[in-house]
This record gives sequence, C-alpha cells and structure tokens, in this order.
Amino acid sequence: MSSYVLKRWEPENPGFWQESGARVANRNLWISIPALMLAFSVWMLWSVVVVNLDQAGFALSKNQMFWLTALPALSGATLRIFYSFLVPIVGGRRFTAISTASLLIPAIGMGFALRDPTTSYPTLLGLALLCGLGGGNFSSSMANISFFFPKARKGLATGLNAGIGNLGVSVVQFVVPLVISAGVLGALGGAPQLYVKDGATASMWLQNAGFVWVPFIAIASVAAWFGMNDIADAKASFADQAVIFKRKHNWLMCWLYVGTFGSFIGFSAGLAMLTKSQFPTVDPTAYAFLGPLVGALTRPVGGWISDKLGGARVTFWTFIGMIGAVIGVMQFLPQAGQGGNFVGFLAMFIVLFALSGIGNGSTFRMIPVIFLTERQRAAAGRGAQAEKQALVDAGKEAAAVLGFSAAIGAYGGFFIPKSFGSSLALTGSVDAALLCFIGFYISCVLITWWHYARRNAPMPC
Repeated sequence: MSSYVLKRWEPENPGFWQESGARVANRNLWISIPALMLAFSVWMLWSVVVVNLDQAGFALSKNQMFWLTALPALSGATLRIFYSFLVPIVGGRRFTAISTASLLIPAIGMGFALRDPTTSYPTLLGLALLCGLGGGNFSSSMANISFFFPKARKGLATGLNAGIGNLGVSVVQFVVPLVISAGVLGALGGAPQLYVKDGATASMWLQNAGFVWVPFIAIASVAAWFGMNDIADAKASFADQAVIFKRKHNWLMCWLYVGTFGSFIGFSAGLAMLTKSQFPTVDPTAYAFLGPLVGALTRPVGGWISDKLGGARVTFWTFIGMIGAVIGVMQFLPQAGQGGNFVGFLAMFIVLFALSGIGNGSTFRMIPVIFLTERQRAAAGRGAQAEKQALVDAGKEAAAVLGFSAAIGAYGGFFIPKSFGSSLALTGSVDAALLCFIGFYISCVLITWWHYARRNAPMPC
C-alpha cells in the first residue's frame, strides 16, 4: 500500500487526534484550499470575460453572453454529481491532483480562443462548458476534507475549505480586469486586441484571462499529488454511497443548499451582466468582486457560529435575512428605465452574498451532524461494534451528501443568470425573477424550522 495512504484514521479519538491526526488533517486542508480556490476561479472566468468581449471584437448578442455565463454552472453542477462519489473510489489525494490538473484544459483553451475575435460561438460555448471542470471540483474537495476532521471541528474545517476556496470567485473578478489591461505575459501571451475608448485607441490582452492561471494550476496539482493523503477507511464503492438516495435528509439538505450556495454562485455569475443591464453607466467589473469576496469570507464564520449555536438555528435566520435583502434589492432597481440607486442596489446584494456565505457554512455543518445522529440512533443498543461501524457509515454517508448537495446547489449558478435574462426578455424587468427567489427562500425557512430548528424537531442539529 502506498505511503500516502493512511491505514489508521480515527479523528474522533482524542489521543490519536492530538498525537498526529490534527497535523495530518491540517496539512491536507491547507493544500486543498488553494487548489479549490483555483477551481472556482476557472469556473467563474466567463462571468468577467463576457463583459469585455465586445471591446475585444467579439460580436455577440446579450442573450448569447448570458448563455456563456450560465453554461459553466450547468456543466459544473452536473460534474459535481459524479465527482461527489469519486473520492471514496479513487482516493482524495489522487483525485484532488487529477481534477486540479484538468483545469489546464479550459485555462489554456480560453487563452488561445480569446486571442482571436473570429473564434466561433460554438467554440466559446464549448470552452464555457469545460470551465465547469472547476465547478465539479468542489464536491470532491468537500467530501475529501470531511473525512479528515472530527465532528466538533467539521464546521470550521469545511467552512475554511469552502470559504477560502470560494474566494476564487472574487479573485478572478479582481485579477482578470488587471491582467487583460497589460501585456503581463509578454510575447507568450500574444498580440493585444485594439479598441477605441473615449476617442483614443487602447489595447487589451483578453487571452491573459485564461493563460494567467496555468502556472498556479500546475503548482497546485503537484502539491496535491505529493503533499496530500488517501484514507484507507474512506474507501467505498458507488453502491455503498448510493444509499444516500434513500435518505430523506439528503433531499431536504439539497433543497436548502440550493437556497444558500445556489444563491452565492448564481449571483456571482449573473451580477456583472445584471448591473450592466440595469445601470448602463456603471462599470460592473469595478464592483463585481465585492459580493463574492464577502460571501466567501462569511462562509467560515457560518461554520464557526454553527459549531457554537447549531447549524439549523443559523440556517433558519439566514433565510429570513435573505428574504429581506431581496426585497431591499427590488427597492433600488430602476423602474421602467427610470430612477434606481446603484449604491443601494450593490449594498443589498452584498448583504445577500454575506448571508448566503453564512448559510453555506451552516448547512454544511448540519449535514455531518444529521447523518451521525441518524446512524447512531440506528445502532443504539446493538453493541460496541455496531456503534463503531455507525461512525464509519456516518462519515461515508455525510461525505456523499456533502458532495451531492453541492452538486444540486450549483444548478443555481445556471438558473439565476437565466432567470434574470428570461425575466428581462419577458417583462422588461427582473422583478419577476426576484419574486421567485423570495418564494423559494420562504420554502427553505419552513423546511428548516419544521425538520431541524423548532422545539422537539425530529432531527435537531
């Protein structure tokens, strides 16, 4: 057996944890985080590239550009379904290294395609779908990290992995406008695109949006291969993990995660184009990174608070706050093309991002607790061996649910931008889309309260 495989892993054993477990777990976490950050950066590349396509010479309609921002979320969410089950089959170390290296495909592909404004639209759509490889990585990463930490630290650990990883969304929206404005890659990057701004000719290196990530992806892949571990006890076939499809709480948590992460990634993908459509005089790239930044930073806070107060309570109040924030957004939108307040609009969206980040952390704190409690209840009174097996089974089920719910939640990254586009096309306003979001959040409040947060709830967590 490879020296990278941990034959004994008992994070719930205090002696083992203090002696060597914490050190090994933290090493795996701190290699996982930057790899996941790069995955999110590649996943959200189109959200910032698309607003610069016209200046680079690409002649696309507004609807075509909305499709480019939405397709990475569609493919990423679908890949997450498969990725969520692969860690126990392939091994966390190997799959993290391989899946991170796969990001080189869209990064290099976009670099070459964006150098040439005659690149066909189907080619751009194909590259948008390939950027979904970055979205898929989240499920495998979260499932892997969940195996390493004890119950008392899962909230903070998964919150750090996801929260700092989510920073990749903000990083890409901050870095890309900088690197495309200068020939930072020299001759390797290729010739610039020329456009007219304020009556003067200016240069843009849009290809740098893809090329700039290549060396970092390579470094992260090597670090994962040589610095991370596989856990022998975490091995499980797809059939072993498929039991989650029979678990009611798997489906309930998928619904709630659509409300939290689906909102985070959907607003991240669609906010720049929404801003451009509602406030044409505002440069969306100057502000687009702020919301994802806040949402990423509050995710570990959500996990940490949930470790103290309980995930269900935090999730319940988060959805209440999100309903209020969407109502706030509606108050600051232009009506019939008149009025509107961009500062208020942006402030309300930042509140939405902050709450979605907290909710991401709290829901992922709920999942391990729910499945550990469920398996322990089933094993109660059946002896020490059954109780020990319950811990193993709970870990495998929780990891699978973390990954699968992350997959379902990521579809929000497709539906939210498309909802904005469809609402604008059908009604000339985004109010219809926002009202649908409010209705969905109300359903999340009711599910959280009834199953998890109320007094004498069937599964308090």
